[in-house]
Amino acid sequence: MALYPLKFVPRFVEKIWGGRKFADVLDKSMPAGQIGESWELYDFPPGVMDKTDNWVSAQVADGPLAGKTLHELVQTRRDELCGHVELVNGEQFPILIKFLDAREDLSVQVHPDAEYCKQHPEAHLKTEAWYVMQNEPDARILVGLRDGVTKDAFENAIGDGSVESMIQSVKVKPGDCFFLRSGTIHALGAGILVAEVQTPSDTTFRVYDFKRVDPSTGKERGLHVQQAMKVIDFSGKIEPKQERQHVASVHTTVTRLCTCEFFTMEKVRFMAGMQNDIPQGEPMVWMMMEGEAEIRTADLKEPITLKKGDTVLMPAVMDKPVLHTKTDCTWIETTFRSRR
Repeated sequence: MALYPLKFVPRFVEKIWGGRKFADVLDKSMPAGQIGESWELYDFPPGVMDKTDNWVSAQVADGPLAGKTLHELVQTRRDELCGHVELVNGEQFPILIKFLDAREDLSVQVHPDAEYCKQHPEAHLKTEAWYVMQNEPDARILVGLRDGVTKDAFENAIGDGSVESMIQSVKVKPGDCFFLRSGTIHALGAGILVAEVQTPSDTTFRVYDFKRVDPSTGKERGLHVQQAMKVIDFSGKIEPKQERQHVASVHTTVTRLCTCEFFTMEKVRFMAGMQNDIPQGEPMVWMMMEGEAEIRTADLKEPITLKKGDTVLMPAVMDKPVLHTKTDCTWIETTFRSRR
């Protein structure tokens, strides 16, 4: 049978800073503990996420392909699934999709760029974007160095604990989108729930952790100051502003949130009661922010249902996929770099 819209089993990751909003806000069934990340769509080669010889890849949750992994589908049905999208090293799905629940501040951190990764094969480039879904009053993120901060000044701030004063503090509200190119110093603040789109990497260099003690060890978590200082962007060059673009009709609105060489994110709004053919030819990922909808294809007996907190991968080729919105809906749509 043809491919169909694919939902995957989330991978819940316990974090010292995690909370319970995946259940309370997104109505997800989740394990006990402080869960900081819900990996919705992921595909990692052997040795990157664990020490086994196996790929760590998201598992299809339902439908005829339930139990298959994303990587199995990349291997066996690449053209139908990926179209002309460029894979990482010719075999890895090129995106990692998550929800993050920051009950506490995350560490001040940075991710490596391409140049660092060339010299350090164990590291993996990470460029990402956050879309704020919900936040507590006065919640803020730290993002980007303040004007005039030099490498020496920042290194001194690490030593005396004044790192936060070196970084721009930005209050957030639902609907904000922040693009974080590799090399950008940042920290997700307490009380914020975000949808995250990123290149497939889990390489993080912590430079400051608010003197937080890990209850499992009774000690402060380790830092990666030496590595971080090699990749933080001290150039003072300003990232070009991501201009929002709107395309609207009577019943729909599409808003460009951010775009880069790896992915493009758009917010899509559909009114209730709409029925539309879903475009094909290239894959896309939808993260549902609000509402309820269903998607039917010609050879599926039951529709794929979507609600707030769901993530679905739309393969490049499906059999007559049709969207029906049961209520007003909003989702984040992510598309990818093409080989063409």
